[in-house]
Amino acid sequence: MPLIALLSIGVLWKGIDLARAPHDRVLRFLAASLLMLLCGEVLSLPEVNGAIDAATAVGVGKVAFNGIYMSGLFSLILFFTSSARGKNGSYRRQVRTNASLLAGALIALAISMAATPATMRGHSLGTPYMAEPTIASFYIIGNAYFVYAYLASAVWALRYGRKASRHLGLGLCTMALGLLGLTITAVNRMILVILRIDKPGSHEAFNTVNWSITDWAMGIVLIGICYSACVQLITRLRSIVHHRRMYHELTPLWTALTTAYPELVLNRTPAGSNWDRLRQPRTHEQRFYRRLIECRDGLVRLSPYVTRVAPDADLAHGPADQIARHITKALALKQTSESPHTELSAARIALPASNDLGADARELIAVSHALRERKS
Repeated sequence: MPLIALLSIGVLWKGIDLARAPHDRVLRFLAASLLMLLCGEVLSLPEVNGAIDAATAVGVGKVAFNGIYMSGLFSLILFFTSSARGKNGSYRRQVRTNASLLAGALIALAISMAATPATMRGHSLGTPYMAEPTIASFYIIGNAYFVYAYLASAVWALRYGRKASRHLGLGLCTMALGLLGLTITAVNRMILVILRIDKPGSHEAFNTVNWSITDWAMGIVLIGICYSACVQLITRLRSIVHHRRMYHELTPLWTALTTAYPELVLNRTPAGSNWDRLRQPRTHEQRFYRRLIECRDGLVRLSPYVTRVAPDADLAHGPADQIARHITKALALKQTSESPHTELSAARIALPASNDLGADARELIAVSHALRERKS
């Protein structure tokens, strides 16, 4: 149940992200993997599996569970492979290989179940009919695919964990450790099937220990997923707080410039339905960048007036309080002047020390603070 709850949160989280970026291939695979793994976990519940068998035929629920869960692992592998930078040919080869393995496993499971006598299709690892070739092959083929899928996912997670940041890498490596544990349990189930062909129901202690290892391994995977998700969430929240603070810090400068030039405010297409509003990626970062661009455009428009009120001042690198004073005078001059662009060209105002948005934002925020202090 904790895994179902966690996967449900992941499906909702990444589903919203996918609605905002439907063409993101990596995100599509991640959302599909979470959704199918969630459905697989729900189908593994005895009540749900039994209801499917009752509505269709005995054995259908077991095949459906394996098919959906294997498809979730298949999507997880493609999520990792599509995240890798490389040639499209390598990616397409990975898709073909993994799709062929999945299709082969699912067809073999369906054939094994169909070939099993109707009275034996409700089998499990504890069935006394393990010597039946179709039953033994069902578990061996299914667990062989699980060995491959768990191991491939673990290798990819470990590879990305080594390249990722410290906290995210720790989460991925923890997840990889859990996946390796699940790989071992799948191998153990194959061994148990072989041991029980001659002695049905034997080696129960081995089976008990293996289920315990499965629980621990799944717990480690959950810890890795939760840690990575928490790191991502904390990073996201810090980014929101940071950009929201800078957005509001630019308000005095933005208000002064857009009052003089209301046409600077970029047009925003109004969203229609709630679904349209959900799909629009209107993040705090985008709102901040929009305001930063509008402030910079306003300074360009106002710069001819600034050069008139301060012809000898160093507008590009002058102190923020002096630039704020010149902007205040220029705004007052603009109200009485008709056509400054015919007399003076645009000038550079409050240039950043380095060529990046962060430095540009700091310069404009300093001017904005100085404007606020002058008004207060």
